[in-house]
Amino acid sequence: MTSSIDELLISQVQQSAKEGRRLKISGGGSKTFLGRVSDGETLDITQHSGVVDYDPRELVITARAGTPMQIIEDKLTESGQMLAFEPPHFSEYATLGGTIACGLSGPRRPYVGAARDFVLGCKLLNGKGEILRFGGQVIKNVAGYDVSRLMVGAYGTLGVLLELSLKVLPRPATSTTLFHECSEAEAIGFMSGLLSKALPVDAACYYKGQCYVRLAGSEQSVIDAQNKLPGETLSGRSHFWQHLREHELSFFNSDKPLWRIAVKPGTPALPIDGEWLLDWGGAQRWLLSNTDAARIRAVVQQFGGHASLFRGGDRYSEVFQPLPQPLKVLHQRLKNSFDPSNIFNPGRMYSGM
Repeated sequence: MTSSIDELLISQVQQSAKEGRRLKISGGGSKTFLGRVSDGETLDITQHSGVVDYDPRELVITARAGTPMQIIEDKLTESGQMLAFEPPHFSEYATLGGTIACGLSGPRRPYVGAARDFVLGCKLLNGKGEILRFGGQVIKNVAGYDVSRLMVGAYGTLGVLLELSLKVLPRPATSTTLFHECSEAEAIGFMSGLLSKALPVDAACYYKGQCYVRLAGSEQSVIDAQNKLPGETLSGRSHFWQHLREHELSFFNSDKPLWRIAVKPGTPALPIDGEWLLDWGGAQRWLLSNTDAARIRAVVQQFGGHASLFRGGDRYSEVFQPLPQPLKVLHQRLKNSFDPSNIFNPGRMYSGM
């Protein structure tokens, strides 16, 4: 059964496809700075809001894409649960659809999984004005090639997310953060080494000469881990990880282009001039630099990683790491299958798509 809001969106999409008009999918506007500049008429999904189904015993929540993230997280907190991938909001107006479409994950990502790992199913409006459903609302339903997870990080280029079902997890009983002074090289070795240890680590980063490690779990497991790791305890009132997640640390207050670098955790310091902040135990590295984009990507590729322009810089050029030809062909086929008239967020990820 389709709602009146569904029918309105269907009508807008069908009319746009017929007339060849481009559509710019919009929710709370918290992440419009991401990706390339994309033109088109605004397709507003903020009215498509509300939690559809949530039973804490099932560890699954289903909500419409326009639902504010704060409403979802408040509801989960009431039941002692959370979105384990710790998604950044970047604004009080952040919505579920935009969060999943951008595929962003917070500090906990290397230790519990990325946003796409928690998507069980979705309801999607494609470029023909058809409503499609993928996946389900229970974990055991996810089998085979999971199309719903293709939508994570697609930036709305494949269709309009209408509804999403996400797996949730219990909140840890307790959490504490340790920090100690060290060099960047020492931090990289220390943080990557934590991945092979049976410790309740769920976040690790290096910032301004300090290595921060968050421990979370049962009270006894956290106490035992504290006795095995170096460092002082960070005040619980500092909200350090929230400030990191939301880019509210002083590091991010810069006019320089901000690059997101993805490499293996143990990768040594990269020879690129700029200011660095290492997150995800060294696997996600933030770089503030005026260095040429081609030079940054060339260096990062030498180390087996990829680089994306996250904020600032030239958003009319390629923002994401250019795709190898086979992957580019695959992306184009997916785009043609879901959005044959190329009306949804054209060029938001790559030019011509």
